[in-house]
Amino acid sequence: MRPLRFAALVWLILSLMAAPASAHEVRPGYLELKQTAPATFSVTWKQPILGERILRLQPIFPAECTAGPETAAQVGAALIRRFELACRLGTGEIRIAGLERSLTDVFLRIERVDGSVTAHVLRPAAPSLDLARPAGAPLAAYVRIGIEHILLGWDHLLFVTGLVLLVRPRQLIAAASSFTLAHSVTLSLATLGHVSLPSAPVEITIALSILLVALEALRRRAGHEDLSARFPWLIAFGFGLIHGFGFAGALSEIGLPEGAKAWALLLFNVGVELGQLALIAGLLAAGLALKRLRSAAFEPALRICAYVVGIAGAYWSIERTAALFQIG
Repeated sequence: MRPLRFAALVWLILSLMAAPASAHEVRPGYLELKQTAPATFSVTWKQPILGERILRLQPIFPAECTAGPETAAQVGAALIRRFELACRLGTGEIRIAGLERSLTDVFLRIERVDGSVTAHVLRPAAPSLDLARPAGAPLAAYVRIGIEHILLGWDHLLFVTGLVLLVRPRQLIAAASSFTLAHSVTLSLATLGHVSLPSAPVEITIALSILLVALEALRRRAGHEDLSARFPWLIAFGFGLIHGFGFAGALSEIGLPEGAKAWALLLFNVGVELGQLALIAGLLAAGLALKRLRSAAFEPALRICAYVVGIAGAYWSIERTAALFQIG
């Protein structure tokens, strides 16, 4: 391996390992206020946790509001705080302090005793809501969350990358469709509460799937035609079932809006597929450009990418397994 290629490989591997939380998607926060009396709201604040780090996000309410004693408990990848808020929330603004310095969104839902609902998405570029102005429904934001889950979630991104490295172009549609079908099934079942699996084994299996698909891609580049190379849709479908539980993690922390669960789930799935298609198209375009510009570098580049994917999968497998035993 030439020095330049080796340096690039080392740099990519170190970049992947430098930030443990980067293997997971950027999870959104969720702030819900339910009116229980004319001047009282019950507040639920789900604050995202990345790895062992709690995102420093804090909801700020209008000056006339008074918060009562709170309870807090960690559930999955979120710190859930509950308390009563004394005010009418008719004027002023609700703001999430620290959101402008993050990469996540916060879903805000205000339900009043008359049945009316205010729903909004607070973003780093717009971290506040003016209560005197009408807010848009957040359903479309589920598409964005789905896209970010693929493009900002290194583990899912690298699995799809490994699949592209393994699969021949004529097989890619079948493999991608199998992955889509499988994770859509388990995502729907897990999100709607019909099936659940512990998160730690799911995360370990996802990491192992990245390692396996990279090893199979390297074997194919070496001329070995195994079952996985001839029928890659089998691997895509099998591991897609597990990845679906991983996708459900992004939704489990914020929940689905009441009365629109099916639509929100559908739009999240659409976002996942848009992100997946964008990734596949980008990888194919980059490969085609490299093959035309420097055909001699095409095969070495594919092997380097497979090594990067495999080493990342191995690293996460060891890291997550060690974390599981420490917890136990």
